[in-house]
Amino acid sequence: MIEENVKKLLSEIPEKNAFGEKVTLVAAVKLQDAKDINRAIKAGITDIGDNHVQEFKDKYDEIDGSPRRHFIGRLQTNKIKYLLGKVDLYHSADRFNLAEELSKRGASAGISSNILLQVNIGNEDTKGGFDYGDAEKACKIISQLPALKIKGLMAMLPFIDDTKELTNLAVKMRALYDKLKDEYNFEYLSIGMSGDWKLCIDAGSNMIRLGTSIFGARNYNKQ
Repeated sequence: MIEENVKKLLSEIPEKNAFGEKVTLVAAVKLQDAKDINRAIKAGITDIGDNHVQEFKDKYDEIDGSPRRHFIGRLQTNKIKYLLGKVDLYHSADRFNLAEELSKRGASAGISSNILLQVNIGNEDTKGGFDYGDAEKACKIISQLPALKIKGLMAMLPFIDDTKELTNLAVKMRALYDKLKDEYNFEYLSIGMSGDWKLCIDAGSNMIRLGTSIFGARNYNKQ
């Protein structure tokens, strides 16, 4: 099933979005066994994203090949030490103290980290991220920290059935990305998961994070 799902997705996902930017598929591997992750990599997945530090640690040496490693979950500052130097892109830089601690630890270790600023585009209490109106100021402040490079923006759309509203929010994220990308040399706008990735790419996303579409429904009994 995994191999078929990857093949289907790679055939459906456009190589480039409407802005001419390469679209990157990140496989969200939360609760997946290393064996199944390796099956996805062998089928063509080049980027994998973890949500939990413990899972990242447990499976790190069991992953075959050299996929780009993403951390896409909410990160506690005291867990940074387990990821430093092993993660290619942190998607969820959602608050100042996290960016400051990542910068501090990276500078001490001589390691520069690539991050995406998370924006709470739906203004949801249950999600982290900078308010849309504060994102530009946050970007300016965090970009001055040592051992950090802001590579773009990330957002999670609300879990609602209103396609028009979801599209409006994705377009709004693209507008913010376009406003900041030249000044900060952005590369990635990470929006889109298994339920909304198509509309996100249409709106200008160039990085999507898919788990269920690759591995099927998660088995939360594995936790």
